Amino acid sequence: MSVWDDVVGQEPAVRVLARAATAARHGTPGMTHAWLLTGPPGSGRSTAARAFAAALACQDPAQVGCGRCGGCRTALAGSHADVVLFTTEHTWIRRVDVEPLIATAQRRPSVARWRVIVVEDADRLNETSGNVLLKTIEEPPPQTVWLLCAPAVDDVLPTIRSRARHVPLRIPPADAVAELLVRRDGVDPVMAAFAARAAQSHVGLARRLARDEGARIRRREVLRLPQRVRGVGDAVLAAGELVDIAAEEAGASTVERDAREKAELLRALGADGSATVPPAVRAQVRQLEEDQKRRARRHQTDVLDRALVDLLALLRDVLVVQVGAPVELVNSDMTTEVRAMAAAGPPEETLRRADAVQLARERLAQNVAPLLAIEALALSLRPARHDG
Repeated sequence: MSVWDDVVGQEPAVRVLARAATAARHGTPGMTHAWLLTGPPGSGRSTAARAFAAALACQDPAQVGCGRCGGCRTALAGSHADVVLFTTEHTWIRRVDVEPLIATAQRRPSVARWRVIVVEDADRLNETSGNVLLKTIEEPPPQTVWLLCAPAVDDVLPTIRSRARHVPLRIPPADAVAELLVRRDGVDPVMAAFAARAAQSHVGLARRLARDEGARIRRREVLRLPQRVRGVGDAVLAAGELVDIAAEEAGASTVERDAREKAELLRALGADGSATVPPAVRAQVRQLEEDQKRRARRHQTDVLDRALVDLLALLRDVLVVQVGAPVELVNSDMTTEVRAMAAAGPPEETLRRADAVQLARERLAQNVAPLLAIEALALSLRPARHDG
C-alpha cells in the first residue's frame, strides 16, 4: 500500500515527487518549498498534490508515504492538522482568500515535519492576490511547502511559476483508470472499461459513470443532441433541457453539503436550537447562502462544460469514421449512431459543429448566461441545410 496508489498513469511525476519526499525526510538535496503541478482536467492534479502532502506527513520510519499511518490517512482525507487544502468558488482567488493562507504558512507545523498548503486552481490567482502570495513563496518559512495546481504552466502568473518547481501530469491511459475502478471501488471490469473510455480517463467522472446509472442516462441524452436538433424549435427545447439537467445535477450534488454547512454555522453561533434564525446571526447566514448559490452556479457551469466535452468526443468519433482513421472510438457503445452521423454529412460539417461546441465552452468560461450560450450552440448544431 502507498499514498501513490490512486495517482494512476503518472509514473514520471510520481517518481519526482516520491524522491522529493524521501529527500525531505532525510535532509538531502531534491526538496523545494514551492511546487507547480499542471495537467488537463482529469489528470489528477489534486490527487497527486494530496498524495505528496501525505508522503511529507508520513510517520512510518521505514517507508515514506506508506498510506497506512495516521499522517498519511488524515492527509489524504483532508483532515491533517498541518495540511491545508484551499479551493475557491469565485472566478478569482481574492486577496482576502490568500491572507489567511499566508498567516498559516508562518506557523510551525504542529505534528508533522512540514506544513503543506495545497492551492487548487492556482490559475485563478490574479495580479493582486498573486503579488500578496509572491513574497511568501520567494522567502518561505523553513518548514512550509506550497503545492500549486493548475491546468497549464501558462495559466499561472509568471512571477509565481518562475519560483516553483514544475511537475507536469498527463491524461492517464483508460486501462489504468479502469484498473483503479476495479481495485478501489469494486466496479465490474466491463463497466469500468466503458466508464474510463467514456470519461476520457477523467478518474472522478469515470467513477461517477460507473456507479450512477442516472449519470450514464444523462450523458447519453447529451450525446443525442446533434441528432435531435433539426430546426429552431428543436434547438430551443434541447438547450432548455440541457441547462435544466445541469441545474438539477448541481443542486442535487450540493444540497446535503449546504444543509450541513448551515447547521455547523448555526451551531458555532449558538443558534442551532432556534426555530427561526435570530436577528443577530442573520447576516452571517445570508453570506453563507450567497456563497452557496455562487458555488451552485459554478457547479452548473462545470456540469455544462463537461457535457460539451462529451459532445466534442462524439464529434471526434464522427470525424474518425469520416476520414477512416485507424483509432478506437471514445463512444464505442454508440458505433451505429456515430456511423449514421458520419454518413449524413462531410467532415467539414463535423468540424463546423466542433468549432461551435468549443465556442460555447469559451462563452461559459466568460460567464455568458448558460441558456444563451447553449441555445446558440444548439442552433449551430442544426444540419447545414437548415442554416440561414
